[in-house]
Amino acid sequence: MTIRINKKIKGYQVLGNETPAAATTATPASAGQAAEPVAAEIIQMHEKLERPEILIGATYKIKSPLFEHALYVTINDIVLNAGTEFEMRRPFEIFINSKNMDHFQWIVALTRIMSAVFRKGGDVTFLVEELKAVFDPRGGYFKAGGVYMPSIVAELGNIIEAHLTMIGLLKGAELSDAQKQLIAEKRAAYERKGAKKNSEISTAGEMGGAMVDDDASSQSSLTPKPGSGDPDDVLEAPADAGAFPPGAMMCGKCNTQALVLLDGCQTCLNCGYSKCG
Repeated sequence: MTIRINKKIKGYQVLGNETPAAATTATPASAGQAAEPVAAEIIQMHEKLERPEILIGATYKIKSPLFEHALYVTINDIVLNAGTEFEMRRPFEIFINSKNMDHFQWIVALTRIMSAVFRKGGDVTFLVEELKAVFDPRGGYFKAGGVYMPSIVAELGNIIEAHLTMIGLLKGAELSDAQKQLIAEKRAAYERKGAKKNSEISTAGEMGGAMVDDDASSQSSLTPKPGSGDPDDVLEAPADAGAFPPGAMMCGKCNTQALVLLDGCQTCLNCGYSKCG
């Protein structure tokens, strides 16, 4: 069909095979699609991620009787997707510094391997259980608070666990309010029982001391013996007993010297474990 144009041509436009009506309706749709925001890519931890100039982290001190000098463990973290709802903090590298050079080789090797695992990405929490399972054939030690450490490597695993819990990769096993109340009641009952026992021993010692003659009492005053009636000699807590009662045994669940015998049942005053359920 031929269309005759009688007026002067001022401009032209190529419409193709579409009709003018179809072209008009297609324009708003394409404009609406362009207005939709493009979803941002969520950055995950991977080994090709470049190290930024500044990292945030924390330094932990390990004072072990196995070493003359303390160990200082530094764990640096990288913040991914900063300022978004997907912001997360992940461990990036670890360093261990000390004046003690006896174990320099294995310390460097261990920190390099762990740093490589951190930068690899994925689930890195398995390192905690692997390190905490390492024991020293010479024997472990108790740290402040009565917590038993089977080796220096196990304490390193304990530090990594605390750090991963702090940044949100691990969830700490917190006690419920009912468990905290039960532990407080058990501890108060155990302390009352211990105070009563100390009082009875002190009374018996004073009565026995009154029956001896002056020479024996003077001799005993020069060389104190158990049961002499001195309150300082009765159930004296060691300097490193921590916050738990003296005489407490080690709990097999939390490795803390907080297991006491009360009413014929062994109960842990740290984690609430009880053999009686």
